[in-house]
Amino acid sequence: MLPAVVKLCCGISYPHIRNIAGLQRTAMAVIGQEITHLQQWGQIQNHVRQQTGLNHNEAKPEDIKPVPAKEDQLYVRHGQEAMRKALSILEEKEGWKFEVAESNGDAICSKVMPGGRKVFRLEAVLDASVDELYNLLFVRIEEMHQWNPSIQQIKVLKRIGPQTVVTHEVSTGTAGNVIGQRDFLSVRHSCKQKSSVYLGGAAVQLESFPPQAGFVRAEDGPTCIVIQALDEDSTKSRFTWLLNMDVKGWLPKSAVNQALPRAQLDFTRHLRRRLSLS
Repeated sequence: MLPAVVKLCCGISYPHIRNIAGLQRTAMAVIGQEITHLQQWGQIQNHVRQQTGLNHNEAKPEDIKPVPAKEDQLYVRHGQEAMRKALSILEEKEGWKFEVAESNGDAICSKVMPGGRKVFRLEAVLDASVDELYNLLFVRIEEMHQWNPSIQQIKVLKRIGPQTVVTHEVSTGTAGNVIGQRDFLSVRHSCKQKSSVYLGGAAVQLESFPPQAGFVRAEDGPTCIVIQALDEDSTKSRFTWLLNMDVKGWLPKSAVNQALPRAQLDFTRHLRRRLSLS
């Protein structure tokens, strides 16, 4: 989903986290409208394209069979539900524990979810507008391997309108990568507004695209990224990333819980480097 090994301190230390319920209400309003009009998808598609100015070419996947329109709607709902659940996790104020902070202000805290899995929340401020980040992280997602060495490939298998895509992602097996090479099959969903963007997603299963030989198929989600314009400065954005991943395989939980926040910090570092070249 959101970048694999890609895809704070606790909310007490970050005043804007205490207001994240407002983020959720805004995003939920957008998602609610989408669900209400889902059967009129063509009208939504035209409206969103007019509002965002985005023109996406229809994907021509070679790896999966055409999917009926009714199933397309299921993908959209799956992405919307993943975003709703991820935002609900971000909104929770209790249980977050500090993990690590960098000298540049990037910080991560974690929370143990029912079942014992840890989720990780990264907070950072990036020198980029909301539109720039939306373009890099969603519109041009297939180019992510060009600037993030932890990703070997991301391929869009299917586009369902301008807001939802089904992707297949393969991570690299670089030296020092504790988790090792994984592949992910995910639905990614976006809600774009004037001063904020919400990117959510979760693992999905396709009979026509089973686990690939030689890879461990990990599962992402529900996970999300929230990008907000920083005050009145449109050239900077607040970046909040909830990483929620089951890496599968026979890895010690302690090793995974050390590797995932480090992967978040590495991803943010690569993202900053890419932005510096813009």
